[in-house]
Amino acid sequence: MQPFFSVVISVFNKKDHIKDTINSVLNQSFRNIEIIVVDDGSTDGSSQIINDFLDERIKVIRTKNQGASKARNTGITNANTNYIALLDGDDLWHKDFLKHIKEAIAAFPDEKVYATALSQKYPNKTVPVSYSFKQKELYSVRNYFKSSKKYAILSSSSTVFKKDILKTTGNFDPNIISGQDIDLWIRFAMYYNVVFINKPLAIYNHIADSLSNTAYSLTNKSKFDKYLTKEKENKDLKAYLDLNRYSMALLSKFLNDKTRYDYYTSFIDFKNLTVRQTILLKSPKWLLKLLLKLKSFRGEKLYYPSN
Repeated sequence: MQPFFSVVISVFNKKDHIKDTINSVLNQSFRNIEIIVVDDGSTDGSSQIINDFLDERIKVIRTKNQGASKARNTGITNANTNYIALLDGDDLWHKDFLKHIKEAIAAFPDEKVYATALSQKYPNKTVPVSYSFKQKELYSVRNYFKSSKKYAILSSSSTVFKKDILKTTGNFDPNIISGQDIDLWIRFAMYYNVVFINKPLAIYNHIADSLSNTAYSLTNKSKFDKYLTKEKENKDLKAYLDLNRYSMALLSKFLNDKTRYDYYTSFIDFKNLTVRQTILLKSPKWLLKLLLKLKSFRGEKLYYPSN
């Protein structure tokens, strides 16, 4: 039987997590799938753990270390189905994740992008993400930009999309080392809505030393300059980009990088920020560090260094 979903799992040195990640896919109640594991040059024993799985649905592709964008693109290129389900090598799915996605596709066959709500797993607790909107119904078709003001409704472990949209949007950008997923979601959202499933069926494993939580260098982050023309005609895109520029400007201030702070703030329309955000952006670094210690940054989009 032809698989319905291609599950693309990108892995780099996740030996403590990859077994649970793969098992969360193998244990799905919807089983008509292929699983493409892209081992992105792991050196920590992840490869052996992956080899121990004998399920015929699993296809392993091993490459030299090339980064998350190229690894995901490799998996997508080798997919044999119309629907791509992304999952990072240290995250998890609830057993009914794909079942609910399949039902959403049946209910909204003309849409192209689907996602479930997300939970964040910490060492001592698992907490559902709090989004910027209220959704009572299980399924809703949402504008990504309008619905991602507090937390993005797409993530690299909760998103499923129809493969052919990449002909319009393009793939993950390999030139962006950190934040490449947000860059792709922006391109998705410029053309497509998101069918959002109001149920936390994907689990982001919050690991303190993971790339997304430690990549404080701004060198390889998106400058959002590729959207300067488009945002002039799309106010929702503009508002979303300004929130991300706000985050990058705060990070620049923490890193004493005045050049990048000036760059990001120069493109912000401050009407798209709250009064609180504007005050924070213009506050001295010592005050930001104090607020960070007092946990007053709760709800901000990034994790910031404390020294």
